[in-house]
Amino acid sequence: MRIAVYGGSFNPPHRAHGLVAEWVVKSGAADAVWLVPVFRHAFEGVHGKRLATFEQRVEWCEAMAKDLSVPVLVSRIESELAVPSYSIDTLDHLASQFPEHRFNLVVGADILDAVDGWKAWDRIQQEYTPIVVGREGYSAPEGAPVFPDVSSTEIRERCANGAPIDGLVSASVAALLKGTQPWVP
Repeated sequence: MRIAVYGGSFNPPHRAHGLVAEWVVKSGAADAVWLVPVFRHAFEGVHGKRLATFEQRVEWCEAMAKDLSVPVLVSRIESELAVPSYSIDTLDHLASQFPEHRFNLVVGADILDAVDGWKAWDRIQQEYTPIVVGREGYSAPEGAPVFPDVSSTEIRERCANGAPIDGLVSASVAALLKGTQPWVP
């Protein structure tokens, strides 16, 4: 089976994450998507990025997955790996644990300028052929689908201010976020 590994903070997962997962399967790029929330972000604290707990983010991803029309599994694999876990480490671990599958990494075109700083990006390209998706407002490779520019930061700010998040997250994620600010200590 062809599995698209879609990693991220998912702090919280939003509508564009769901649209990407659905496109990956419906376009035939993969048979299923495995969402992989980071256990601890490699750049946590560098940009002031604070994450909700791993368990909360897994729960949100599972809620979003239920609202999607394609096969999506939420993997807790990063909680089992050394911290921080880099994409290549996660992919290698998955490939060794599930040799019956072929894995591809889903990446947003908005991060392509930074991949030279990634651990073993050249090997990721060779062994886990990236599926590149675009984001509104960012340049994307020719032929890459472009998805709405929805921001988890904006969703967190709206939650903190009691503003509506309708249409920014799936119904199940909205229900879990309602009235909460889990990323604020």
